[in-house]
Amino acid sequence: MSKGAREASARSRIAAQRAAERQRERRKRLMVITAVGVVAVAAIGLGSWYAASQDAAETPALAQAPATVNSDGTVTLAKAGVTAPVLDVYEDFQCPACKALETSSGSTIKNLAAEGKAKVVYHPVSIFSAEPTKSNSIRAGAAARCISDGAQWLAFHDKLFQNQPNETVEGFALNDLVTWGKEAGVTDPAFPECVTTQKHAAAQESQSAKVLREAKVTGTPQVKLNGKDLPNEVAFVPAKLREAVVAAGG
Repeated sequence: MSKGAREASARSRIAAQRAAERQRERRKRLMVITAVGVVAVAAIGLGSWYAASQDAAETPALAQAPATVNSDGTVTLAKAGVTAPVLDVYEDFQCPACKALETSSGSTIKNLAAEGKAKVVYHPVSIFSAEPTKSNSIRAGAAARCISDGAQWLAFHDKLFQNQPNETVEGFALNDLVTWGKEAGVTDPAFPECVTTQKHAAAQESQSAKVLREAKVTGTPQVKLNGKDLPNEVAFVPAKLREAVVAAGG
């Protein structure tokens, strides 16, 4: 075999070896991806099982406690004369975990106020610093500040969580916010312009920074009972949340 033939043969072997190595690497990657997928599915299944093992959300009371919209953007939900225990709910309308809290324990929080067992204070904050979640949150929070009627605010609050956009897309469009306000029963003729001009956007952002700093809120949702943080395993489980509040009032 000539020198040129030997070199061509060697190059062919090397190319074949490299092709085989690339094939092995592809098989390895496929195995890893498959394994990760199985683990992810298993984790989701475990999470679903855990969620299903917890007690169900309470049925909302027919009559809610009076709601008062405060000048700082917070909303107090309490029967006349009820001042304690105080349940502070720090939430961001763009926050998926806040939506999960509303789904699991939202009716319990409202029911405790309706029963006179707690004074509830909602603190709608904008906690995100990256886009598009930051702007989404501020638009929603600023729109909520356009509502002065407590019952209408609560209905709009629920609408915002029901229509919460994905964290990866621009959402809470101004026209949608106006529509949802009308669906929530907002009748103030100034509401549409207040929303579309984002009249309270600066206040929403500055007040959020102040609240997060002074209340030492590092994430949302954060639920405090008489000023002390409730762990998620209590806040997200209706029966445990009710038990903690009732015990605090005893």
